[in-house]
Amino acid sequence: MNDYLLAALGLMLVLEGVLPLLLPQVWRETFIKMVALKDGQLRFVGMVSIIGGLLLIFLSK
Repeated sequence: MNDYLLAALGLMLVLEGVLPLLLPQVWRETFIKMVALKDGQLRFVGMVSIIGGLLLIFLSK
């Protein structure tokens, strides 16, 4: 179980690092736009991200 958790964490870090590595200006602009969002909007983005991740996990089994 720990192996899967570490692999998932590693994959998440790799995927999160791709955009700043390849397109740093686009990443910076996106980050600035995210910071400007209201709390409710950020929570919605987080909720959609969680639901999307759970769906991917569910569909992969």
